[in-house]
Amino acid sequence: MADPDNRQRDLVVIGAGPGGYVAAIRAAQLGCDVTVVEREHLGGICLNWGCIPTKALLRSAEVFDLARRGGEFGLTLNDVGFDLSAMVARSRKVARQLNQGVGHLLRKNGVEVVMGTGRLLGGGKVAVSPQEGGPERVLAARHIILATGARARDLPGLEADGVRVWNYRHALEPPFFPERLLVVGSGAIGIEFASFFNTLGSRVTVVEVMERILPAEDAEISDLARKAFERRGMTIRTGAAVEALERRPDEVVARIRQGEIREEAAFDAVIMAVGITANIEGLGLAEAGVEVERGHVVVDAFCRTTAEGVHAIGDIAGPPWLAHKASHEGVMVAEHLAGRDVHPLRPERIPGCTYCTPQIASVGLTEEAARAAGHEVRIGRFPLIGNGKAIALGEPEGLVKTVFDARTGELLGAHMIGPEVTELVQGYAVGQSAEATEAEFLATVFPHPTLSEAMHEAVLAAWEGAIHI
Repeated sequence: MADPDNRQRDLVVIGAGPGGYVAAIRAAQLGCDVTVVEREHLGGICLNWGCIPTKALLRSAEVFDLARRGGEFGLTLNDVGFDLSAMVARSRKVARQLNQGVGHLLRKNGVEVVMGTGRLLGGGKVAVSPQEGGPERVLAARHIILATGARARDLPGLEADGVRVWNYRHALEPPFFPERLLVVGSGAIGIEFASFFNTLGSRVTVVEVMERILPAEDAEISDLARKAFERRGMTIRTGAAVEALERRPDEVVARIRQGEIREEAAFDAVIMAVGITANIEGLGLAEAGVEVERGHVVVDAFCRTTAEGVHAIGDIAGPPWLAHKASHEGVMVAEHLAGRDVHPLRPERIPGCTYCTPQIASVGLTEEAARAAGHEVRIGRFPLIGNGKAIALGEPEGLVKTVFDARTGELLGAHMIGPEVTELVQGYAVGQSAEATEAEFLATVFPHPTLSEAMHEAVLAAWEGAIHI
């Protein structure tokens, strides 16, 4: 049926995840008439079934680990245990709180929310199939933003079933605690779940088809991470693949190939973490003239698709698949549509964070990528064993690494492993955005005692001036 309001909006956003709801709010702040269409949860996968609840679980595991180590800090803690169901309940409570917060923010900014599934009709029209059934509603808008996100990728024959083979969503509400756990894939999602269950006592095996874990990270950081995980009891198998899963009532038997060697191993559960696939089905993309390539919507530097008036942001528009990338694109598109002067996003300046133990964070080019791009580089390294705050925290394991252009002093990349590096990396990201050179980093006073001093020392080390190593 036609829109009962019989109006043409400035903007319709399909999807209310970290890209969509942010785009809607920013557009409304700039005076636009905005409607958001969401089929399931305000806040999207990230808030409800991804970034936020996983961090809540990881925090519970971190506190549990600290409690077990109480003796190191002069504490007497006896019979430290955990309640997995209570951990899960806390993570769901956190997600619900933030979900409600997104709804409040949309209402506060005057954004109309329509719950249902959106589909492009072309000509600035969006059909919405209501959640509760009934006739479609057709919304008209001058501009449309696609922000439908992505979902877990399945491999043929290895599909998650929620029983003993899980994807990230199943792993957030595990039906039982797995004493023996296989994690397939060592990207951020796989390693975070591997770290969580390993900390609680699972015997975790990680299988990665590439030759090293966390393959998107700098090779040196990846190697340090592997050693740290193995010291914590994980089994890491790289250059390996799971060829088949035999699902039995009380276990899963995996056939694993590593080179020419094939063997079988039994596990209580398997987590499939082999990437994501964009939610492009049922959107009417072809009919509306939106080009798709390799499973993602094709966009230009300002997130414009090949269809007039249609933009795409976040996971549906391709990598990097990060919530903060989607949010930044949402703001950029909203401001661009409002006539503001905006700059295209530079993907190489988007920080990446993995919330395992120890944490991993990076921004910019790896050493290998910088050399491959033709840069003459200067590398700075500072181990956290030389940082007073890290030692005081009881977390001296880690490294901060900087990659500079030797000729211009430009910070090409920064790579970190250790406590709270996911909070520290933004300092380097700001420096890159401000186009700071080594001179500005060297001249900056870092407070003492802090972990951030290691960032300064890593810059000093690149220019042969490190003090504490």
